[in-house]
Amino acid sequence: MSNRRLAGLAGLLAGIGLLVAAKAAGGQPAHQQQAALLPVAPPTTQPATQGTPPPTGGTTAPPAGPHTVDGSVIDTPYGSVQVAVVFDGTKITDVQTKQTPDIDGRSVRLAELATPILRQEVLSAQSAHVDTVSGATYTSDGYAQSVQYAIDHSHG
Repeated sequence: MSNRRLAGLAGLLAGIGLLVAAKAAGGQPAHQQQAALLPVAPPTTQPATQGTPPPTGGTTAPPAGPHTVDGSVIDTPYGSVQVAVVFDGTKITDVQTKQTPDIDGRSVRLAELATPILRQEVLSAQSAHVDTVSGATYTSDGYAQSVQYAIDHSHG
């Protein structure tokens, strides 16, 4: 592994450590902090696509008890992102990652580091409106879009 890659990975791990330390020290909730893991490279292709819009019409009550709703598959330049959101009534109780970017080793490593942060942010915020993890911008955006699709479709 080159020195440049080791330095990048060390910076990424240091950023995660700072986020964890700030959260443990009673700082702002992590979903309100600016994460600074790695510089974001400019995109080489189109940004993430939007999931299917939610259906229009009347709303229904959420199912009673725990239920899981798959989010849409969001294509990014580095691979697809998809989650499954577990609800108990309207409360989000878990977010399970079904797909993450897999185009290259760097994308895989960034997704492995970013998805636990994103999961915790969604659980804390009870929303798909969470900050982007720097260095994993497309993964973050795709994750949030997939979560939002599941939220929009959680009422049947």
